[in-house]
Order: sequence, then structure tokens, then C-alpha cells
Amino acid sequence: MAYYESHYNTTARKVLEDGSIDYGIFQINSFTWCRDKRLSEKNYCHVACSALLMDDLTDAIICAKKIAKETQGMNYWQGWKKHCDGKDLSDWKRGCDVS
Repeated sequence: MAYYESHYNTTARKVLEDGSIDYGIFQINSFTWCRDKRLSEKNYCHVACSALLMDDLTDAIICAKKIAKETQGMNYWQGWKKHCDGKDLSDWKRGCDVS
């Protein structure tokens, strides 16, 4: 999913039509999930959007897990729905020691 959202770019930013911004490797939206001083955000992840642009992925992972838990799971991300959901992901997991 991260590949299709940002091509693994931790500093990726995408401005959306509504003026909000998707941040970081998981493209987490500023209106709902993080704090960006330009908008009146909900900041459900209790994190500054700038923290989602760091090479240290701790804040981004914690927030992504919260999003997956509190929304429609991985289907929150368009990259997941379009490229991963229901697909064989064995090539992506090779060498990662995960089942």
C-alpha cells in the first residue's frame, strides 16, 4: 500500500482539491488525522502533520494503525483498494518473514 500511495517516499505531500494535504509514506490526510496549522483539523492521531514526513516512521505507523482500526481497515487507502485488496501479495512479502 505504501508503494502505491507514495512510492515509499516519507516526504511525499499531495494537496487535494478540498485544500487538505496527504502526508508521508502512507499519505495521511491533514483534515482528519494530523495537525496542519492552515486548516481546522480534527487531529485524531494527535500528531503534527510534519511528524509524518520523517524517516523515523513511528508516528506514521501509529497513525496508520489507528486509521485502519477506526475506519474501514486498509480500504481507507485508495492504493490498497485498487492494487492490493484481494490480490496475491506474496511477491511483496518475500524475504520479510511474515505470513
